[in-house]
Amino acid sequence: MTAAGNGAQTAGRPTRLPRSARRKQLLAAAQEVFVAQGYHAAAMDDIAERAGVSKPVLYQHFPGKMDLYLALLDTHCDAIVAKVQDAMRGTIDNKERVGASVRAYFDFVDHESEAFRLVFESDLRNDPAVRQRVERVEQGCIAAITDTIISDTGVSRAHAELLASGLVGAAETAAQFWLAGGRQVPKAEAEALVAALSWRGIASFPLQGESA
Repeated sequence: MTAAGNGAQTAGRPTRLPRSARRKQLLAAAQEVFVAQGYHAAAMDDIAERAGVSKPVLYQHFPGKMDLYLALLDTHCDAIVAKVQDAMRGTIDNKERVGASVRAYFDFVDHESEAFRLVFESDLRNDPAVRQRVERVEQGCIAAITDTIISDTGVSRAHAELLASGLVGAAETAAQFWLAGGRQVPKAEAEALVAALSWRGIASFPLQGESA
């Protein structure tokens, strides 16, 4: 099985795809290989074969394996940060915001692509370029929640960042634990449990203009 999508070949000859479509196809193939084998065990030959293209075609788009890996990280790191940002902007109900933030992490780890393994379980965490991107996820999610906490409660940035990091850490850790444990608790119930725990802590901080 390949990630060639609508067919990499026609009558034995490669189909010429627009550059953006070819790039998307190659990234999909690379993701499947990296998730299945890990970075170090994966080979460009494997990725080209999975995509149904020749190695020269693969190298035209990505000079090396690390370029593919970083491109995938950029895509998925940006996606999880965007989900948390959307959770903050999508409603003015703070309880719903907490729930949506938790749900973003559970959705990410539960996706059939298993892309979360590239971000949270990378075997390249010590590589500076990879580490920078993984840290960007945490920092971006914390920043989105921090700004909301400051806006609503008026607490200092240092206090808000600490609270936000607690929420992000709880959601990320719980989601991964839930998945590793075999999804023993139904997903919606698991999300509600973690959201309830986080909300009971965050809700103790009064909104601006309210008495403590």
